[in-house]
Amino acid sequence: MARVAGKAMFVEGALPGERVTVEVLKDKPSYTVARVAAIASASAARVAPRCPHFGVCGGCTLQHAHPALQVAAKQRALEDALARIGRVRAATMLPPIEGPAWEYRLRARLSVRHVVKKGGVLIGFHERRSSFVADMTECHVLPAKLSGLLPALRALVGALSVRDRLPQIEVAVGEREAGPAYALVLRILAPLSPDDEARLVAFADAHGVEFWLQTGGPASVAPFHPPHASLAYGLPEFDVSMPFGPTEFTQVNNAINRVLVRRAMALLAPQPGERVADFFCGLGNFTLPIARRGAEAIGVEGSAALVTRARENAARNGLAERARFAVANLFAATPESIAALGRLDRALVDPPREGAVELVKALPRRDDVGALRRIVYVSCAPGTLARDAAVLVHDRGYRLAAAGVVNMFPHTAHVESIAVFD
Repeated sequence: MARVAGKAMFVEGALPGERVTVEVLKDKPSYTVARVAAIASASAARVAPRCPHFGVCGGCTLQHAHPALQVAAKQRALEDALARIGRVRAATMLPPIEGPAWEYRLRARLSVRHVVKKGGVLIGFHERRSSFVADMTECHVLPAKLSGLLPALRALVGALSVRDRLPQIEVAVGEREAGPAYALVLRILAPLSPDDEARLVAFADAHGVEFWLQTGGPASVAPFHPPHASLAYGLPEFDVSMPFGPTEFTQVNNAINRVLVRRAMALLAPQPGERVADFFCGLGNFTLPIARRGAEAIGVEGSAALVTRARENAARNGLAERARFAVANLFAATPESIAALGRLDRALVDPPREGAVELVKALPRRDDVGALRRIVYVSCAPGTLARDAAVLVHDRGYRLAAAGVVNMFPHTAHVESIAVFD
């Protein structure tokens, strides 16, 4: 951000401290949006983008910034949001959680378009500020195997009879003892022909990937070849294996997720004999480690399908006695619905971008009977975390003991964070 004649100007492609010439994209009464046209004085933190599609593809926006600057900027964004929106300040700033900067993305939703003018089928993320599909032949945030397969995958889809009825390929990578399992979910709006099916089988066998088909809503997702394909990821520190479906929510970055779960458990500190809630529990990513620590875990989630998966995962890991699950709309939580869960000593909250404002309003105040000893809040949006922190601190009476960023999505402006309330 710069200021020109007192007005804020947001400059895409610029870094703090640089002197640049810009091209104005949008000029509003209170702010201007621009992008870099030339750099007169570059930042020492500027680096050469690794991907040849950077600047056109919208998948990454920060490859021109050194990873250390990216993390520092995210930390500042978190602190600013807490101060400006929540009017709160953490007693301690936690060290950032960092991991591999490349090949980290084990989940992705790739758009597919057959564009005759571009020479055939395009598969990739959308172009920046556009609904067009980027003309991608490689992607360095995807695993190298999948990046290298993009040209062959484009040729495969181009040879299918349903190429104009295949708008999306969802990528999910799981873990096996023999190595990674690569699932490609084809969203198809028309039946495959026998020739299409033969091409998919041959491609899967030749390249060591699994094809799944989605013919309707999420419940329609099923393995195609091999017919008994399955996915799972592990949390070895907690002796937990987590089977999941390729379109079910799991964290994009498995290496970071392992560290995040470890830190969340250290901060939450669940104890044997305690009852600990995991709100927005998904398939049990935090619930099962809580139970493994000896506490009675109560996972609450709005998706019945994910709760079913969580119960299956608890049973698979021998934790069904200590991990219970319930389906509930936490966006409509009330003090009565929270009280119905029974005594709670601690809670972990991991909401989507919308945050959890109704939930935190429903939690007991600090001086109420049944007040929580500690709340660990995992957030994927600093703005809604700050809003909810304001409720917890100024209305519920808790103290923001610590907060820090989690670099779940390197080279993007996405800010994941974790906060602790006592």
